[in-house]
Amino acid sequence: MDKQMLAMLVCPRCQGKLKYDRERGELKCLFDGLAFPVDDEIPVMLEEQARQMDVDEKLDKPRRGTGETWDGAS
Repeated sequence: MDKQMLAMLVCPRCQGKLKYDRERGELKCLFDGLAFPVDDEIPVMLEEQARQMDVDEKLDKPRRGTGETWDGAS
């Protein structure tokens, strides 16, 4: 995903910053707990299309059982 585009995008609900999860192809708002899909490098910034994140994701913790050490950096 283009870094300039990512810098301009904000959460449509709270206007907060988003983190790009390259592995899942999502832009995440940790404040609202929403994960917006990115389809073919195009962010889908509709709340109806967003996935509700679980508690560990909201706290920006690695997913259990995957050995993942994702830190949110792109």
